[in-house]
Formats: sequence, structure tokens, C-alpha cells
Amino acid sequence: MSATETGIHVRPDISYSDYLALDELLGAQRPRSPEHDELLFIVIHQASELWLKLSIHELAAARRHIADDDLGPAFKMIARVSRIQTQLIQSWDVLATLTPSEYERIRPHLGQSSGFQSHQYRTLEFLMGAKDVAMLRVHEGSANHAALVESLQASSLYDECIRLLARRGFKIPAELVERDWRVAHTENPAVEAAWLEVYRDPERYWDLYELAEKLVDLEFRFQQWRFAHMKTVERIIGFKGGTGGSSGASYLARALSNSFFPELFRVRTNL
Repeated sequence: MSATETGIHVRPDISYSDYLALDELLGAQRPRSPEHDELLFIVIHQASELWLKLSIHELAAARRHIADDDLGPAFKMIARVSRIQTQLIQSWDVLATLTPSEYERIRPHLGQSSGFQSHQYRTLEFLMGAKDVAMLRVHEGSANHAALVESLQASSLYDECIRLLARRGFKIPAELVERDWRVAHTENPAVEAAWLEVYRDPERYWDLYELAEKLVDLEFRFQQWRFAHMKTVERIIGFKGGTGGSSGASYLARALSNSFFPELFRVRTNL
């Protein structure tokens, strides 16, 4: 059968390549060395940035839905990001095929570029509640600085969940409902008490119970991603400092101790 007979568009108005801007996308890999393995390093990080872009898109929308008391769509969006995290976790398995010797031949060509400088990763952390104004210094003078400042100043996904608890009648202190969003939320006994009530009576608070579990799954996957990142760095460069000036694996290890939604993990001890 010919292409026409099978219904295939030989010259479509918009092709697969055009729709996905493949010429631009596939032309964005520009190795700086003759090393075979540099393409792997570039592709892994560029693909991760695309997944980060989608994660930000989804969680920003989920935050808006929670603020509007419209939890159904937020559940789907948060769950989608948890699945995206699974893709990001698996990407470290591919990068881990890069041996220390192979990486050392690439590293001189990276200059001071580092994943630590990813403005999208920082945006995602701010969106999830890991606010730290000091992190803006890395991006001073860049085209992304203003957007990062805006993200720092906005309420986080978890801030909106806490405000939701207040709207539902739980005894949430007023200073948690309206505050300086540039400062990270710290563990609060009133918030823990609210979540404890939800977990003790899930039938009564089913949508809040489901929201809590969606958040727990999101953090669980995020921390798995962080852990896989740390172990991949250890495997490839050991405990050397990162190219951008960070302390490398030791910095990543410290980040694992920080929870985005602390009360949701604390409440498990007190059930």
C-alpha cells in the first residue's frame, strides 16, 4: 500500500519535526571536547531540565487549584510530578555508566558550570517550600534572577495547603496564614495537630487525607532523586568539590536531611 492509501500525510501542514522543533532541540547539544562520553553528559542534563520545566508547570498549577479549594485537579498534577521524579531518578542510572576516568576527560571543558546553578531546580525548591534567599546570589546578574525573586516571594505549595487547613476550620495560627513567604516554613505543632486529626479520621477528611498522601509521595520521590544524585556523584568523583564551587557529595547529603513537609512525616510517629 502507498503512503496515500494508508492515510499517512506525505507533506503534512505541520510535521512531527516542526511541532516538536526537533531541528532546534537536536541542535542544542554542543560538546566542547572530542570525548565520546560528553554527549551523554549533555543529554542527561538537558533532558532533566525539560522534566524540571514540566514539574514547575504542574506544581504551580496545583498550588493555584489548592488556593481555589479545587483539590481534584491538584491531586492529578502532584501525582504527575511524582511520576516525573521517577524518570529523573532513573536518569542517574544512565549517567552512572560514566566512569571516573571518562568524566575526568570531560571535566576540564565544563569550566565552572554546575547543576548547582540550575535556576529551574531552584525554582522547584522554592515552589515546594525550601526557601533560602542566599541561593539567589548564584543567579545575580542572570536573566533568571527576577523570576527567581518572584518565586521566592510567592507562597509555596505547602503554604497553600496550610492555608487550606485554616479555611477548613483547623486551629492554624494567623501568622502562618499571612506571613513573609520569603522565609521557609518551619515545623509547627498546630499544623501537626491538624494533620493528625485528618489522619485519625480519614473518612471525614478524605480530600485532605488524599492531599497529604500526595504530598508525602512527592517528597518521597524527590528525596529518592536527591539520594540517587548524591550516590552518582560519589561514584563518579568521590568527595571532590563540584565544578561550580559546591562541596559536591557532602552538600547533597546535607540536603537529604531537609523536609519540605515536616509535619506530614512527624505525624506518623504520633498516630
